Amino acid sequence: MGDRQAPLVEIFSSIQGEGPLVGCRQIFLRFAGCNLHCHYCDTPREIPDCCRWEKKPGSRDFQYLPNPLTPREVARRVQELNPALHHSISLTGGEPLLHTDFLLALIPLIGGSRQGIYLETNGTLPEMLSRVLTLVDTIAMDIKLPAVTRMAPCWPEHREFIRLARKKNIFVKMVVNEHVPPGELDEAISIIRNTADIPLVIQPVTLPEGQPGITPEKLLALQERALQRLKDVRIIPQTHKFLGQL
Repeated sequence: MGDRQAPLVEIFSSIQGEGPLVGCRQIFLRFAGCNLHCHYCDTPREIPDCCRWEKKPGSRDFQYLPNPLTPREVARRVQELNPALHHSISLTGGEPLLHTDFLLALIPLIGGSRQGIYLETNGTLPEMLSRVLTLVDTIAMDIKLPAVTRMAPCWPEHREFIRLARKKNIFVKMVVNEHVPPGELDEAISIIRNTADIPLVIQPVTLPEGQPGITPEKLLALQERALQRLKDVRIIPQTHKFLGQL
């Protein structure tokens, strides 16, 4: 297939801080670049000159590798972090599906974790998902609410994405704030319910000072509304933020 290249922000070992796998140990491959501009995003948008790589799992002892990297370079660093100790290898970002050709070359090289490949995605690139779908095991898919992202709706893209992704182990994550309109929540619920009965994680937006940007009362009201149509709806904040994890 030949080596393709992609820019990465970091390669490290830590615990998953979001969604149903909170607390599970993962190796994180954080890709640079995204096709969206969410208002609350806490990930730098610029492409870094170097990718920082943790030399030993959990050590926070980093070396720096010049971008872009080849699949073989990334796979070598992953193996040195001992995948066998980890639940899965997380492809995150940014948006990893922007680098589909790279993923097609990389994923076959990074086996050895306990539960395979975990794809974290904004759920707006169904054509790219279709190319790598057979290579991933778990999909953490966002549904973007316009009132929270301050962007135009992505409903058609989300609908097609979840139609494809339901063939895998999948859950949907939805970041919320105090200003979520009922109509937007209902549209997101309809996309999930009309495609597959899969878990929905309601994640309160994290403010810069580390506090949730929504009241407990509002969170419970959103969950109650979702539970009227879905079986599995959970409220899970970004736990790694207050644990001081990467």
